Amino acid sequence: MATLKELTRKPELLTGGHRLCAGCGASIVVRQLLKAADTPLVLANATGCLEVATTIYPYTAWRASWMHSAFENAAATISGIEAAYKSLKRQGKIQEDIKFVAFAGDGGTYDIGFQALSGAAERGHKMVYVCYDNGAYMNTGIQRSSSTPLGADTTTSPAGSKVPGKTMHRKDLSAIMAAHNIPYVAQVSPSHWSDAVKKMEKALAADGPAFINALAPCPRGWRTQTSETIDLCRLAVDTCYWPLYEVEDGVWRLTQKPKEKKPLEEWLKRQGRFRHLFKGNNKAILDELQGWVDRNWESLLKRCETG
Repeated sequence: MATLKELTRKPELLTGGHRLCAGCGASIVVRQLLKAADTPLVLANATGCLEVATTIYPYTAWRASWMHSAFENAAATISGIEAAYKSLKRQGKIQEDIKFVAFAGDGGTYDIGFQALSGAAERGHKMVYVCYDNGAYMNTGIQRSSSTPLGADTTTSPAGSKVPGKTMHRKDLSAIMAAHNIPYVAQVSPSHWSDAVKKMEKALAADGPAFINALAPCPRGWRTQTSETIDLCRLAVDTCYWPLYEVEDGVWRLTQKPKEKKPLEEWLKRQGRFRHLFKGNNKAILDELQGWVDRNWESLLKRCETG
């Protein structure tokens, strides 16, 4: 992999001047991952924060071929483009090697985009699908998604006297994508840039579908300071809420093991969306969240030990 100095010299495919919020995790994720590319790219982008804030007519922040797709079909869009490319290459009408990448948030991936993603994975398209996971439908008003953690306060799971925030745990989409038996699946965090770039290099080189799930804090929805984004990502890894691992040709491998597993409360208490859990009679929800993290972490360790 290139050194940090070498990566900084590579051209930015997502330029400055876009309208994403200060401290937005999505822009950091995209810039880091696209540094791994050494060939021309064609990008598809589902409706969402990343799309609306980078393509305000008549401007664009993208320096690559880019297509907007509807909220639910980024995977269908990029797989169709990849299929057309293969046909044109067989006909000798395209000579150069091109890679294909789709970006979508957790709403457009875990929920309404899952059917398109699952279908593209099953068909075996040679593409990389990147989910920037901020844990809610942030662009349309901070509604809960199936990635939203238990107990989080959102506009459709409001914390109050009747409901203490979201009442379900988040879906483990990375494991679900691994169950598709595609060549490459990984979780990344922008706090660990080297790990993220290496994984994107593997994803781009995979001989078939690859899926990357990237943690991408949203200061507005998480109710955090814009300067805290990377610290929160690092804390998510250190508490094992967001473990860093990869599944390469069916082999599970942990890529970052915290020296000391920190209590989940250290991550939760820094976010306004969980503030209510530290008041009243919500201690049981904190305990349930810690138990959920502990169970998943132990399960992941066993999977990685056995490959």
